[in-house]
Parts: sequence; C-alpha cells; structure tokens
Amino acid sequence: MRADAIEQPWRRTAGLALGALGIVYGDIGTSPLYALRECFTGTHAMAVDRINILGALSLILWSLILVISVKYLLYVMRADNEGEGGILALLALAKPDHARAVRRGSVIVAMGLFGAALLYGDGMITPAISVLSAVEGLQVATHAFEPYVVPITLAILVTLFLVQRRGTEKIAAVFGPITLLWFLCLAVLGVRGIATAPEILEAISPTHAVGFFAHNGLHGAWILGAVFLVVTGGEALYADLGHFGLRPIRHAWFAVVLPALALNYLGQGALLLADPAALHNPFFRLAPRWSLYPLVGIATAATIIASQAVISGVFSLTSQAVN
Repeated sequence: MRADAIEQPWRRTAGLALGALGIVYGDIGTSPLYALRECFTGTHAMAVDRINILGALSLILWSLILVISVKYLLYVMRADNEGEGGILALLALAKPDHARAVRRGSVIVAMGLFGAALLYGDGMITPAISVLSAVEGLQVATHAFEPYVVPITLAILVTLFLVQRRGTEKIAAVFGPITLLWFLCLAVLGVRGIATAPEILEAISPTHAVGFFAHNGLHGAWILGAVFLVVTGGEALYADLGHFGLRPIRHAWFAVVLPALALNYLGQGALLLADPAALHNPFFRLAPRWSLYPLVGIATAATIIASQAVISGVFSLTSQAVN
C-alpha cells in the first residue's frame, strides 16, 4: 500500500511533465532551428570565427541558465496567484488595493498590458518563423524543393489557424510524446556535432561571453537580440503554471529540455568551428543525409505543436482579461 501511494504521485508528476514538454516547452524547444544562425547573419552579421562562435555559444548557454533556470524556475514562478500564473495573475498580485495608490496602480496596469501585448506579438511571429525554419530543411536535402518552401509553409500555417475553431483536444494527447522525441533528436544531433570539435565545450565558461563583448564592443550588444531568441517562449512556464504545477515544469526543464538544448547549441557551434560554410543551416547540417526527410517531418510537427501552444496561450490570456 505504501509503495503504491508513493508511486502514484510520481506517475502523476511524470505524466504532467510529459504534457508540459508539448505545451510549455514547445516554443523554446524549436529555437535551435534558427537562433544560432541569426547571430551570424542579417543586418548586424559578424564574422564566423573562433572568438565569436565561443562567445555566442557562451551567451546562449548562460541566457538559458539565468533567464529560465534562475529567473523563472527559482524566482518568478514562486509568485503564483492561488496556483495560477501568467502576466494577468501577476498583475492582480501587484496591483495595490488602497485608494491612495491609484496612480501607482495605473502604472502597474499599463506595465501588465504591455507585457500582455508582447505575448500577442509572440503569437503572431513565432508560428511563421518556426514553421518556415523547419520546412527550410527541405532545401538542405535537395535544392529541388527550394521554390516550394514558402508555399508549403503558408499551407501549414493557414491549416493550423483554420482548425482552431474545431478544437485540438483530440490530438493534444500526442503533443508530449512528439515533443519528447524532438528533444531526443536535439540531444543526439548535438552529441554528433560536439564529436567533430570537442573544444566547443569551452563555451560553457562565462569568460567567453565577457570576451565576446570585449572583442566586438557595441556591435556585440546588437547580437544580443539574436541571442535572446533562445529564450522565446520562456513566459509560457509562468503562464501555464496553473495547468501543470511547478514541480512537473521544473522536472521537465532540468531532466530533458535544458540538457537537450545545451547539447544541440554546442553541437551547432562545433559544426561551425569545423566548417564555417555550414552557417546557411547549421541545425540540419548536423544530421546525416539519410535522416534529413524524417528530421524535417519531426521538426515540422514540433513547430506546429509550438505554434499551437502559443495560440492557445494567447486565447487563455484573452479569456483571463475578459473575466
């Protein structure tokens, strides 16, 4: 009896942690598709050299640790409102009750609305970027698909939004297992990449992040915009606190998500050290050629799940605001 009583809570926690992988960590889990690449491309592109690769990787790893592990999991998520989380729940906790604080309360409300607006912006941008980055893997497999990448992405996104009115309850049960498979793929690909240039593990030291700014000066600050792509979706941890609870969300992060993300980013960095020409799409370049089509399929499924999680989060936020 005692063994069964102990086992049941762990089964429930494991089940909730699996569910959290799909709903809570879907967005942040698809960032490896594009985040590191964006550090070295675009308007503020920088040279693909050893100092910049190690520096960018160090910034990425410590952003994950400080923003998600420390800020959210050790601090922010302790501020629940009767078990509920999210920007509006935090607003209700912070808003003063007494009349003399009306002015201060107005400022807090404005800050809360600004935070909510950022989540709406995320809901508009994330589906497009994530799904497009996944489908772009077809270009790595063969250039014959290049003219069809954007049409395929548009078809997926239009279908995703069209099915919203029908609900997603029937397929939500598979979100967790698919996302778990995705994180396992991230970890395996990362280990494969690290094996090509093990010196990339030096990026774990924060001294490389400091050296990055010393080397790039003000230009390094612009790169932070790309670095912070790795923590997009972090707000979902707090927003979904009431659905899953603190313990399952913590277990999923430290046992699965953080190790998989760290390994994959390090693997991509190792690939760039060995072959800077792989910058065009370092994520899919990690994979052996025979696995590209299955990987594109899994990546597309993961980005659809991540997009669905963001859309559901926006709907929940709107519902909270109305109520």
